[in-house]
Amino acid sequence: MMKFEDFKKAAFDAALEKGCTAAEVLLTDEEQFSVNIQKGEIEDYASAHSFGLNLRVSLNGRDGYAYTELLEEPEQLVERAMDNAGTIESDDDHPMQPACEYVEVKAPECRAMDMTADEKIAYAKQLEEKLLAADPRVLRSETTAVATVRVTKRLHNTLGLAADKTGDLCYSVIVPIMQQGEELKNSVAFRTGDEIFDIDGLVKEGVDGAVEQFNASPVPSGEYKVVLRNNAAADMLAAFSSMFSADACQKGLSLLAGREGQFIASEAVTIMDDPFYAKNPRAFDDEGVPSVTKKVVDKGVLTTLLHNLKTAKKAGVASTSNGGRSSSGPVGVSPSNFYIVEGEKSLDELIAAMQNGLVIFDVSGLHSGLNPVSGDFSLIAKGLLVEDGKAVRSVDQITVAGNFLKLMQSITEVGSDLKMGIPMGAVVGSPSLLIEKLVVSGS
Repeated sequence: MMKFEDFKKAAFDAALEKGCTAAEVLLTDEEQFSVNIQKGEIEDYASAHSFGLNLRVSLNGRDGYAYTELLEEPEQLVERAMDNAGTIESDDDHPMQPACEYVEVKAPECRAMDMTADEKIAYAKQLEEKLLAADPRVLRSETTAVATVRVTKRLHNTLGLAADKTGDLCYSVIVPIMQQGEELKNSVAFRTGDEIFDIDGLVKEGVDGAVEQFNASPVPSGEYKVVLRNNAAADMLAAFSSMFSADACQKGLSLLAGREGQFIASEAVTIMDDPFYAKNPRAFDDEGVPSVTKKVVDKGVLTTLLHNLKTAKKAGVASTSNGGRSSSGPVGVSPSNFYIVEGEKSLDELIAAMQNGLVIFDVSGLHSGLNPVSGDFSLIAKGLLVEDGKAVRSVDQITVAGNFLKLMQSITEVGSDLKMGIPMGAVVGSPSLLIEKLVVSGS
């Protein structure tokens, strides 16, 4: 197998000789480890190394792509990419990023990357032991997993771009199954980075998440004030994040098309896309564009859509450094670290301010129960009934329905408890949100 530099040069030379105006390679090299413990024994174990190179060529104003897992026969890879370009119907010009400089970013420490496989397994076993001992109602653990990932990307093109980066990811996940009487409940809790060593906090979160579901029953149908807890709010924002893509807007697949400068949410809402967010920083996007921090929504006003180089040129604006791509796919649009900016009140203070209503801590059916084009959703939910500012009992077997933009406009207060997802590519987060009204279908 050829070395990367030799393969790259041969592919670039062949592309230019065959009539391409530009060529680009994205090499992705990933090392992954994961272990899941069940009853003190290894249930699942993986230690894998994956490698691939994505070639992009520009031919007659169109992009063509080809992918390989072997650095061999670069000329044939170029021919495949050129053939692919011939099948593309879009005439939108998609520039490549020329050579540029980047600010230096400091990645967070991830001590688990230096642990041996045996040490990671021992840690996962210790995590399960603490979980099983935390509460007599813990029947077993469906998942007690520890994982580490190291990804190296090298993005080079014929315009002189040479953008290289290596990123580490560590996370732990637990899914306790708890029994009280005849009821069985489970919940999910996770930690990332060095926070995975906060075993007590992780176990408490997992156990508390299951306990709060016991003795649940539905509430009567109607409109309710709602506190959408941070994890559920983040899940919904992630599910609707494609609405903010300039590519979706330009294709007529988003309600936000042409709405820059308009209110799309209440003044309580500011949404950031911050590639320099401390727990998951990056110096450039997947097109090599230097990272840019921006307020996508500023006190309710949509200030910008998320652009890659193609959508930015079509709109006559600068890229917002939101070019995204998988190891083998074409360039698209993707958030970096996308989140609602936290406010000042704790979750308890939001609940007290609501006085009477529901806390929603789980929404399911996100793949089938919502439409990111229309913004409509109808989701199965779980939560807590709140009376006089206090949670009085658990709630399940309800459905919450509405429209995402109307929900955003109904937010009256934003909590201080920002929660971010696991940093796998785009990361989406939110604090808890106090919503003036939401339609609930129950008993």
